[in-house]
Amino acid sequence: MAYKEESIEVDVPVRTAYNQWTQFEEFPQFMENVEEVVQLDDKRLHWKAKIAGKLIEWDSEISDQTPDTRIAWRSVTGPKNGGAVLFTPIDADTTRVTVRMDVYPEGIAETLASAFGILAGQIKADLSRFKSFVESRGVETGAWRGEIHGQDVKR
Repeated sequence: MAYKEESIEVDVPVRTAYNQWTQFEEFPQFMENVEEVVQLDDKRLHWKAKIAGKLIEWDSEISDQTPDTRIAWRSVTGPKNGGAVLFTPIDADTTRVTVRMDVYPEGIAETLASAFGILAGQIKADLSRFKSFVESRGVETGAWRGEIHGQDVKR
């Protein structure tokens, strides 16, 4: 298993940063290797990504979602992974976004990518693109303000 954590400060209020992150289908606009994300329902997502030059698909499930605070997930099919994104207000117009990921590399290419810090670099670059994406707009493209705690979903 590889654990990676990266943070960035974005110059938008915590509500704006969080709301934008809930728009999972927009991820390909700032996550370099993500080709497509389809939101299947409030809790489940289907992912397509190119990792180490190989197209990989998997489903993930949101296990915890608390507005303006945290979104946590784990894969339920495909490559084993999980993590959380934390949103911490710095001041009224600045938010620290922290991505924590647990990845279980499969195969030589993914193991080497993880071992050489490529995953951490990718997370850092994706966060930088998220910063540019949300700051350039100034407003989120949408929002989901419901809560998820285990199997309990509140809209």
